[in-house]
Amino acid sequence: MFNKPNMQQMMKQVQKLQEDMAKLQNELAAKTVTEEAGGGMIKATVNGNNELVSIVLDPTVIVPDDKEVLEDLIVAAVNKAVIAAKKMHEDEMGKLTKGMIPPGMNLPGF
Repeated sequence: MFNKPNMQQMMKQVQKLQEDMAKLQNELAAKTVTEEAGGGMIKATVNGNNELVSIVLDPTVIVPDDKEVLEDLIVAAVNKAVIAAKKMHEDEMGKLTKGMIPPGMNLPGF
């Protein structure tokens, strides 16, 4: 059977972890990563909650007759930024959990 004091301490640890994770989610929402495509002509910024927060286009990349290239560059920049944001999220969560979450288990928000 469970030792009552140990169970109570474990429940307190779980509650603290939940509080810390909620705080980290709020902090991650304020952190951003920016990635580029087309030699820096397209910049996409994504926050730690995996939300696209901005796209910056160099005016020279806007060529009406070549919109497919522009679309491809935007997709590339956004995808790179999403991957970077996910890595940032995983790194920050990893610091918090310090191996408590088994590998491969999804973290909240991703």
